[in-house]
Amino acid sequence: MSRISVFSAPFLLGFDSFEERIDRLARSADGYPPYNIERSPGADGAETFLISIAVAGFSQAELEIVSEDNQLSVRGRQKDEPGREFLHRGIAARQFQRSFLLADGMIVKDATLGHGMLVITLERPQAPKTARRIEIRSL
Repeated sequence: MSRISVFSAPFLLGFDSFEERIDRLARSADGYPPYNIERSPGADGAETFLISIAVAGFSQAELEIVSEDNQLSVRGRQKDEPGREFLHRGIAARQFQRSFLLADGMIVKDATLGHGMLVITLERPQAPKTARRIEIRSL
């Protein structure tokens, strides 16, 4: 059975790649690791977003942040340390990938790791409102 897409409406031109991105994000959605997203007004009319991800147990070397094609991906890779004997293992060494779809114009400003929290700062500069008149030519 084929699926009807919201983006197939005739007045939505040039949004073809959004459906693919949304499908990719939906496939990678599980609850680990937990995260928060905060929005606050920034300087000069820009908006600032903070993505806080709980990454307790991960070192800076085990985390990777990649911004590509309007998608922000955060990956964590932990390795089991051989020679360690656990009487109880409640904190698993596991991998994760968390992806966020970014709007056009979003800028990744900074990333910090402290107290088990990875905080990524994003900024959306205020876009100037532009309008232009299109001349109609005769054939």
